[in-house]
Amino acid sequence: MNIQYSDALVIGGGLAGLRAAIEVAKSGQSVTLLSICPVKRSHSAAVQGGMQASLGNGAKGEGDNEDLHFADTVKGSDWGCDQEVARMFAQTAPKAVRELAAWGVPWTRVTKGPRTVVINAQKTVIEEKEEAHGLINARDFGGTKKWRTCYIADATGHCMLYGVANEAIKHQVKVIDRMEAVRIIHDGKKCLGVIARDLTNGQLIAYIARGTMIATGGYGRIYKQTTNAVICEGTGAAIALETGLCRLSNMEAVQFHPTPIVPSGILLTEGCRGDGGILRDVDGYRFMPDYEPEKKELASRDVVSRRMMEHIRKGKGVKSPYGDHLWLDISILGRAHVEKNLRDVQDICKTFNGIDPADEGPKGWAPVLPMQHYSMGGIRTKPTGESQWLDGLFACGEAACWDMHGFNRLGGNSCAETVVAGMIVGDYFADYCKNNGEVVDTNVVKDFLSKEYQYLKSLVDKEGQNDVFEIKNRMKEVMWDKVAIFRTGEGLKEAVNELEELYKKSLNVKVHCKELDAANPELEEAYRVPRMLKVALCVAYGALLRTESRGAHYREDYPKRDDLNWMKRTLTYWVEGETLPKVEYDELDIMKMEMPPAFRGYGAKGNIIENPLSEKRQAEVDAIREKMESEGKGRYEIQNALMPYELQAKYKAPNQRIGVDYE
Repeated sequence: MNIQYSDALVIGGGLAGLRAAIEVAKSGQSVTLLSICPVKRSHSAAVQGGMQASLGNGAKGEGDNEDLHFADTVKGSDWGCDQEVARMFAQTAPKAVRELAAWGVPWTRVTKGPRTVVINAQKTVIEEKEEAHGLINARDFGGTKKWRTCYIADATGHCMLYGVANEAIKHQVKVIDRMEAVRIIHDGKKCLGVIARDLTNGQLIAYIARGTMIATGGYGRIYKQTTNAVICEGTGAAIALETGLCRLSNMEAVQFHPTPIVPSGILLTEGCRGDGGILRDVDGYRFMPDYEPEKKELASRDVVSRRMMEHIRKGKGVKSPYGDHLWLDISILGRAHVEKNLRDVQDICKTFNGIDPADEGPKGWAPVLPMQHYSMGGIRTKPTGESQWLDGLFACGEAACWDMHGFNRLGGNSCAETVVAGMIVGDYFADYCKNNGEVVDTNVVKDFLSKEYQYLKSLVDKEGQNDVFEIKNRMKEVMWDKVAIFRTGEGLKEAVNELEELYKKSLNVKVHCKELDAANPELEEAYRVPRMLKVALCVAYGALLRTESRGAHYREDYPKRDDLNWMKRTLTYWVEGETLPKVEYDELDIMKMEMPPAFRGYGAKGNIIENPLSEKRQAEVDAIREKMESEGKGRYEIQNALMPYELQAKYKAPNQRIGVDYE
């Protein structure tokens, strides 16, 4: 029986897991981090466009602050987010980006004087102030009032990941890669650690800690068409689900990104459109202004994705062997801009499609189609990052439903969330580990190890009837065909029924390679696919029951956002032996919101079933604001009166900005 002990255990080696691990290590505690792949190859490296933080350095970001970032985030979420968490996030993000700079992350900087940019497909000259020279720059992204997405050309995630990983090494975080967490150890009340499987030799190891954090990323690989890496299968969320105690939240909230390249599905960053790139149809016509006259290509991702698919449905798609697609044109930015700020995009286009997007005219247009990109849902946590149902289990990053994204996230907010949640939740996690050191009953650990071994042995011994790879591929097709951008009750019901049957089949598969104590990819599929199906069922079943459209969840048979009946989070949990998840709901309290639900700013007005509490709360907010402004109160005092929120003092402190200092 192999048992390893540490003060804190982190599962997942991307930006969120690494940043949280650093926070614990800084407190003087021992940290073990398990990663399914080498951490510098984590999916965080795929981030291209940047991370949002309201620095307000550049000319187009002037006047930005936490209030504007918070408002954009709430609107972007379609009023589905936890507004207190959105406040925590917006207040901390500027500190996060500056901390990364101190760790050596080479942010693109402001250069004083005139520079040419493309805005609304027109070249425009903007003047950068002398006092901003050398400060961190920002580009435009969808759904934001100001240019606030800090970036490093289009290799932001790669540079951030290396900087954070090196800092983890500096603080002596014990990183063990090619190690997969396969079961959470608990006594029914408290998480004790995990059973992990060494992917190089098949050995099972129990990792025991005072606190355990899951930061394993999203679940995009349950879909046929996705920008996610092959490791993003949602199994971190699934092992939390399999405790029978933890809830997954808002799993039906799945984001589709407008511009993955066809057919590989590799993402072409939102920075392409943020820098001024445009979308064209089969006729070369720029169609987005017809649908969204104000924001055009820079409407929020859920809106742009739907408009693209709507345009294709009208017969305006480009025919190809891989289905219809549209064009992304960044050649209008000019070769110099592409080769300086979008060189990774250029490399992707050249390598996978044989085109140079800097070439002028149709020759350089890139074929794009919306595909699954991000998981707003995940392990439901408190604002501290801890599970409400299992003490000692924390989650952060895309694996968690900390719930700052609600039903749609803004571009750049997830990249920011990884390090911001890593800071905030990591600090709470460090405190928990320091103050909770109960003696662990090794009999419980031994029992979990024994059961896991017997389970894996049963998979290789069983002479099952089904092929796990066929089941996996069919699951992906069902999710893409019936639980994607446009959803209907009929299609979702069919999806739930077929996914349930696939789940039953996945319990009776034949594993041809019988090796237990060795690397065995077929065995890995045999235990991962049933978990992926559980996650897929949480997505499809939650979507079937939610009879409204909100953010990325779009029901063609219920096209209105229903604030009267659906101001609530979906919570799903799994009872052992069942073939469908159980569903319950967590009400959102409009009367505590700083920003009560309103028109989001996209599409036609009146597409909302309003809740009378929204108008009542808005009147309260307006009255408080008007009274306090007349008394000369500052924005921090007003905000606190509208919606107090808890946050560590070091993160809640005011942020400095040029021209306004610590306003």
